[in-house]
Amino acid sequence: MKTVFTLLILLHALIHLLGFVKAFQFAELKDFPLQISKPVGLFWLGSAMVLLTTGFFYFKENPYWWLFAFVGLILSQVLIISQWSAAKFGTLPNLIILVVAIISYAQFNFEKKIAEEIRETLPSSDPLLPLTESSIQHLPISVRRWLQYSGVIGRPAIQSVYMQQSYQLKLKPEQKNWYTANATQLSVTNPPSFVWSVDVQMMPLLYAFGRDKFVEGKGEMLIKLLSLLPVAKDGYNPQFNEAALQRFLGELVWYPSAAVLDYIEWEEIDNNKAEATMTIGQTKGKGVFEFDDEGKLLQFTANRYMSSGADAIKKDWVVRTLSYKEFNGVQLPNKCNATWVLESGDWTWALFEVDSVVFNIH
Repeated sequence: MKTVFTLLILLHALIHLLGFVKAFQFAELKDFPLQISKPVGLFWLGSAMVLLTTGFFYFKENPYWWLFAFVGLILSQVLIISQWSAAKFGTLPNLIILVVAIISYAQFNFEKKIAEEIRETLPSSDPLLPLTESSIQHLPISVRRWLQYSGVIGRPAIQSVYMQQSYQLKLKPEQKNWYTANATQLSVTNPPSFVWSVDVQMMPLLYAFGRDKFVEGKGEMLIKLLSLLPVAKDGYNPQFNEAALQRFLGELVWYPSAAVLDYIEWEEIDNNKAEATMTIGQTKGKGVFEFDDEGKLLQFTANRYMSSGADAIKKDWVVRTLSYKEFNGVQLPNKCNATWVLESGDWTWALFEVDSVVFNIH
């Protein structure tokens, strides 16, 4: 579709270029019926150049391509109106380009907002001290084994982690086919917070862009269709805040050194299981981590709100590790799935893979 749309812009630009050629009589264009003076011909040339620039920048995925599109479309449509009887069909490609430009502008603004939230979330406090064998002795044996396996002992403590992720999603239990999605996430351990954004391809020409965040013990979710139309918004209520906190807690396996921080209390269940309770302000939640004998995480389970409001109910939410991978010297789960345990049966709604990891961004 990218190539087709680029060709549409370029063809539209070349038709405007014919107006310039006709005005200055550089070639005999019998099938081009417009009567154009030389001064107006320069405007046809200008419109063609702006549209050519638009097509080039769009193909190169320049985030500001829509700006050139708006300028080119205004100039183009004024020229078309001035020759309406002969040039009116040029309005159709203008409308197509306009719709795509508006969507791109909306996505640009949405991504700009997320970038600002990420900048505001980046840690500004002093670096955390590295973990040592003595500093983890108070933890359950399974948690100590996990930290040793992860390779974070003696390394600079993870204060922030930025990840790129690939997803397969089912947004409803009855959904048959998976949606493809790409996501990025910044997580900060002190103070605990995350900003997650996702681009979900639902159909060839239909996608949704969303953002989840957890800051200062409060969670918020926003999803927009085509980055324009809000289709889901929730947050800043006790149920959603708790669910967002439990998500942060479950993702502790991506920033293991946070296991010793004051906002988490551990209780040993047995040699391979431990329950963690996390408290931030008025928000509190817990979950159970299960590890194997080597120290790898097997799964995280939390009794978690599926929605919010007075009628919200809790269901078991299970994240299972499918494989591990080393990122910058740290062993992390790189493939997982997430499942809601329902009366009607398990709903595995997400399969995801961590594609890249950067630690301690400031």
